Amino acid sequence: MSTLDQALIGNCGYAALISRQAEVTWACLPRFDGDPVFCSLLGSPQAGSGHGRFAIELERLARSEQEYVRNTAITVTRLYDADGGAVEVTDFAPRFEQFGRTFRPMMLIRRVRRLAGSPLIKIVVRPVFDYGKTRPSITQGSNHVRFVGPDGVLRLTTDASITAIADETSFILEDELTLVLGPDETLPHSPGETGAQFYEHTCTYWQEWVRSLAIPFEWQEAVIRAAITLKLNTFEDTGAVIAAATTSIPEAPESGRNWDYRYCWLRDAYFVINALNRLGATKTMENYVRYIINLVATNSENGLRPVYRINGRADLHETIAGSLPGYRNMGPVRVGNQAYEQRQNDVYGSAILATAHLFFDERLRRRGDESVFRRLEELGEQAVAVYLDPDAGPWEFRGFEKVHTFSTAICWAAARVLGAIADKLGFGERAQYWRSRAEEIAEAIKEQAWNEQRQSYVASFGGDDVDASLMLLYEWGFLEAGDPRLASTVKAVEEELRTGDFLYRYVHEDDFGRPHTAFMTCAFWYVDALAAVGREDEARRMFERLLESRNHVGLLSEDIDPLTGELWGNFPQTYSMVGLINSAMRLSKSWEEGL
Repeated sequence: MSTLDQALIGNCGYAALISRQAEVTWACLPRFDGDPVFCSLLGSPQAGSGHGRFAIELERLARSEQEYVRNTAITVTRLYDADGGAVEVTDFAPRFEQFGRTFRPMMLIRRVRRLAGSPLIKIVVRPVFDYGKTRPSITQGSNHVRFVGPDGVLRLTTDASITAIADETSFILEDELTLVLGPDETLPHSPGETGAQFYEHTCTYWQEWVRSLAIPFEWQEAVIRAAITLKLNTFEDTGAVIAAATTSIPEAPESGRNWDYRYCWLRDAYFVINALNRLGATKTMENYVRYIINLVATNSENGLRPVYRINGRADLHETIAGSLPGYRNMGPVRVGNQAYEQRQNDVYGSAILATAHLFFDERLRRRGDESVFRRLEELGEQAVAVYLDPDAGPWEFRGFEKVHTFSTAICWAAARVLGAIADKLGFGERAQYWRSRAEEIAEAIKEQAWNEQRQSYVASFGGDDVDASLMLLYEWGFLEAGDPRLASTVKAVEEELRTGDFLYRYVHEDDFGRPHTAFMTCAFWYVDALAAVGREDEARRMFERLLESRNHVGLLSEDIDPLTGELWGNFPQTYSMVGLINSAMRLSKSWEEGL
C-alpha cells in the first residue's frame, strides 16, 4: 500500500520520491511538470502490470531504514533481509558548481552497496510514458539499456549485469554497483567513477548551501530540512516555485479532492520566497523575482492568473489520466489545474509583496528601480480595482465566489508596501497616493469583515464563518500583537477550527462537502498568532508536537488526519514547510539566550 513515507531528492530541475523500500515511486522528467516515468505512488498503470517502477528489491526483506545524508538532499536507504544480509542504496540528483555555473542534469544516480552477508537483490527498471499509457521499446548495449518512448529516450548506464536488469533476475550483491539514469548520452567516465565524483560534489554543494543559512538557535535540524525541501521545489531555469512535486494525492480518503500541484501559484510562491529570504537564501528569491517580472511584462494588461506553468505559461487545462488508478486506487489522477481560470484577487498583492524585497534588501545584486516600481504600480492599480470583488479565495472554491477577507487584506498589504517603496525612491506624491489607498482598503476590512456578534473577523465580507487565513492579519501587520481584535479572532478560530493540535481551513461545506482533514500550515499560522497574543508557552508546546507530525525524514504533506496523524494531500507541500520555518524563527530562543 502506498504511503507518504517518502524522501524527496532533486536538483532544482526535476524531483523524485524514494520510498522506505528503496523504490523510486515518483519522478517526472525532464522537469517537475513533465511525464511521470516512474509513478507507482499513483498505482500501477495497465491493470497492475507493475510498470512505472524503479526498485532495488532485496529478497526476504525484513526491515528497512532511511535517512538523509546530513544537510543534503541525498538519501540513504538500508535494507535488511531475514538471513543477516544487508544493502545500502544511496539516491541523489547531481547538483554542483562547474565551469562557473550550476550543473544540474536530468540524471538520477543510485549507488547500491553490500553492507553484510550475501544479500540477494533484483533490480526492476520499468519506466512508462504518456502518464502510464505507453511502455517503452527497449534496446541494450554492453553497459546500458535504452528505454525509447514516443517523445524521448532514457538511458540507464551501469556496471551491473545488463542481462540481470533486462530479465529481472536476482543475483548476489558482492560489493558495489552504480546505476545512472538520464538522457540518451554516453557517460565520459565509468558509472562507478561518475557516481563517486558526482556524489562528493553534490554533497559538498548542499552542505555549503546550508552553511550559508541564517537559522534559529532551536529546532535547527527541522528548519534545515524544510529549507532544503523548499529549495528542491524551485525550478532554477525560470525561477518558478512549485507548490508540491506530486499530483492527485487526495486531501482525504475517497474525497475526490485530487489536484495537480506541480505548478507555480503566485500566492504559495510568495510565502516560500519570504521564508527563504528570512533564512538568507537570497539567490532563490532573486530567481523568483525574475520569474514574476517576466510574468508581469507579458500578462499585466490582461491581469494575472493565480497559477502558471514553470515556464510562465497558463495553459493548464485540466484532464484526467485514466491509465493511472491513483493513490491507493483513489482516483482521479488530474493533469493540469483548472484553478488557472479562477478569479483570485490576491495574486496582485502576492506578486507585489514578493518583488518588494528588491527595494529593501541590500544583499541583492539587482535592486529595485523606477522601472520596476512602475510595473508594480500597474499591479497595485489592479489590486485596488478588485479588492471589493468576489473571488474564489485562497482555498480556490470551485462552486461559489465571495469577497474574501484574505484577498482584500493582501490587496491592503500591497498598497501599503507600494507606499513604502515610493518613499524609498523619493516619490512623495506616489507614497501619499498609495497610503491613502491602503487606508481606504483598511476601512473596508474593518467595516465589512468584522462580525460584531462573533467578536471576530470573518472569512468573507458580511459573513459568519471564520477560516484559518484570518491568522495572517497579524502576519501582514493589519492587526498588531496588542490589538484585542486579534485575541478575540484567535479565540473564534480555535473554537471553530481547532481539533487537537491541528486546524481545519474552514468547516463549512464546499463543492465536495465538509473537509475531513486538517490543513497542515494552518496550525503553524495559529502557533504564530498564539505567540502574538501572549500565549507563547502554549505556542511552543504546540509547535513541538507539530514537529512530531513530520514523516520519518522530516517532511510534511498538505493535509493531516487529526485523529490518526496520517499525512494526506500532495507531497511534500511547500506551504507546510514554510509554516514550520516561520514558526521556528519566531519562537526560538536567540543565539545569545541559548549559548
